Amino acid sequence: MSHPPGRQRRLLVINPNTTGSITERVQQAIHAESPPDVWTEAVTARFGAPYIGDPCGYAVAAHATLESWARHSNQRALGPDGIVIACFGDPGLLALRELADCPVTGLAEAALAQAAGFGRSAILTGGQAWKPMLERLLPDLAHADRVCGIETVELSGAQIHADPQAAEAVLLQACQRIERLWPVDSLILGGAGLAGMAARLQGRLGLRLIDSVAAAAHQVWLAPPSLGHGTPPWLLQPSQRSS
Repeated sequence: MSHPPGRQRRLLVINPNTTGSITERVQQAIHAESPPDVWTEAVTARFGAPYIGDPCGYAVAAHATLESWARHSNQRALGPDGIVIACFGDPGLLALRELADCPVTGLAEAALAQAAGFGRSAILTGGQAWKPMLERLLPDLAHADRVCGIETVELSGAQIHADPQAAEAVLLQACQRIERLWPVDSLILGGAGLAGMAARLQGRLGLRLIDSVAAAAHQVWLAPPSLGHGTPPWLLQPSQRSS
């Protein structure tokens, strides 16, 4: 994608849950991993779960993702150059890719793509309900065939986000168990609530850890472009529709 000289690329981060502190942490993490010419902006879902942790919350999150993008589009003359859906289940990914005129990725898609470069992988995330959810969701994403297994800890992503220091020992123990028992080349720490945890744990493990949030910051510029042609009329305010 070409840009006028001196123009920054605009990256939109959509948090499909309603917890603003998670939005802030993910935005900071993505900004830290982005190239110098990328300016990040983030929006938080106006409805849905405080932290997505079950199939009902996930279903609502897909709608919230699209509404967040439409709301942002209605407030900006220019659209973003890339979009990250800040949830490891990537709710609304394929639908938003049809609508937006820029690359769109989610935390799961991005992490799987990065992990595929190292060989076989496993996933570790927070919240026991996520294991069966991910088992249903992953087949729709590229590189899912390289995932050997999914492990969860009892702590939810929200609890990990709220007290990362206390969660560190729990996650380290799970990582060490996976490293000892599973024949994998990398381990994905999946979820917005786990942003930054890979860096905290990597020095105590031989297994390569992948931070799904950091992966998205890099992968978004490599994601397939939108298949659509911009904002559909039904998502625009009446004043923006052509007569």
